[in-house]
Amino acid sequence: MPYDDLFDTPRGPARVDTDLPSGPPRALLVLGHGAGGAVDAPDLLALRDAAVAAGSVVARVTQPYRVAGRRAPAPAGHLDEAWTAVLAVLRARHPGVPLVVGGRSSGARVACRTATAVGAAGVVALAFPLHPPGRPERSRAGELATGVPTLVVNGDRDPFGMPKPGPEVRVVVRPGERHDLRGDPVGTAAVVVDWLREHGWARG
Repeated sequence: MPYDDLFDTPRGPARVDTDLPSGPPRALLVLGHGAGGAVDAPDLLALRDAAVAAGSVVARVTQPYRVAGRRAPAPAGHLDEAWTAVLAVLRARHPGVPLVVGGRSSGARVACRTATAVGAAGVVALAFPLHPPGRPERSRAGELATGVPTLVVNGDRDPFGMPKPGPEVRVVVRPGERHDLRGDPVGTAAVVVDWLREHGWARG
């Protein structure tokens, strides 16, 4: 059963689209969008469908700047502040289940930066933008040090770069995919749900 809601945040209202599984949930999966995109990106929709079918509550968060009709992203601190406020409400609405946060591109960065603050058990980073195109010296690899199990799913043709795996970071490379991960969103979602199952955050 899907529904959407507006949540007040210190940076203005955020919209949350929530889909509920049949039966008791195994996890709460909260997803954010890319900088200029929306929560209806193909990879986010495919992940929503697969995760709900596997027993997760899935909440897709539209940041306040997008709700207000702006395409230019807000500063990182504003994004993190709004996201953290939304997560506090979602955790209260869905208590007693593990929280997994994630998103695509900019949304993945927000999820990584705030994972500890919101008490996440894991992070899903789709198309994590390791660096601006053509600027490998401006690496954002430090944001992947979330302190919790983190799954990165990137295309091998992504101009934003390919993160390296680490002690708690698994990197899955999707052949032929670019930054939008539009080639095989169902396959990308299957990778994520398999990882969720490994950790007990989805039904088998």
